[in-house]
Amino acid sequence: MHSSTRVTLPAAFEVAEIDNLALLIANMLERLIAHNDKIPLLPESLTRFHSRTVPNISVLDYLRRIIKWTKVEKSCLLLTLHYVDQICARMPLFTLSSLTCHRFIIASITVCSKGLCDSFCTNALYARVGGIPVTELNVLEREFLRVIDWRLMCTREVLQEYYINLIRTDSSGRFVLEGAESEVEDSDMDSVSSRSASPMDTQVRHRPSFSLLGNRAESSNVLGDTATLPTIEQNMAFAALQHSLKKPP
Repeated sequence: MHSSTRVTLPAAFEVAEIDNLALLIANMLERLIAHNDKIPLLPESLTRFHSRTVPNISVLDYLRRIIKWTKVEKSCLLLTLHYVDQICARMPLFTLSSLTCHRFIIASITVCSKGLCDSFCTNALYARVGGIPVTELNVLEREFLRVIDWRLMCTREVLQEYYINLIRTDSSGRFVLEGAESEVEDSDMDSVSSRSASPMDTQVRHRPSFSLLGNRAESSNVLGDTATLPTIEQNMAFAALQHSLKKPP
């Protein structure tokens, strides 16, 4: 991709345009969904977050709808990724798929906004925007808090790390971090070839070893207390490994 088509994003997530954050988050979640949808759904894997059918709205349009009608804060959008990592660590059978993503997102935004923001909407509005009954959102909210053990907060540094990694791993190659333009130009061919629309290629680049999963304290040196939790891409790779081990020889 030529540099003229790139969008330079600010170094700090707080000053990034919220629609660009939505684009980055949707790109990551859609790649995760495309991978996880290939994993057979087992009865024991069903959760409160599973829909009966796949919603007829894309992840990006769903995020934009939430942004438009709830005025969600940028930190809450990024925290959705942090919550995915936390809940996947606490619920090993849970996967973010086309059946779970939308309900997970609206539950995450609801819980995060109410727990951490000075102003927030009513559950009735969150439910209407999310396209589910308010009684169902109430159940999802309780389940979300139970599974995450009410651990809603994380540091600004954690959110910043998610933001930077979203830019670096964005499969569209559209975005570049402010100050990294020269680095991108120098390695343009390598970066384009390393980006892939297929999550399977991402797994190869980020495949964790068993020692990494077995000793999660070594999985990161930038996320502080959350270093004990796997990242989204590690979850993708581990899910693929589990699936491959279940196949008959």
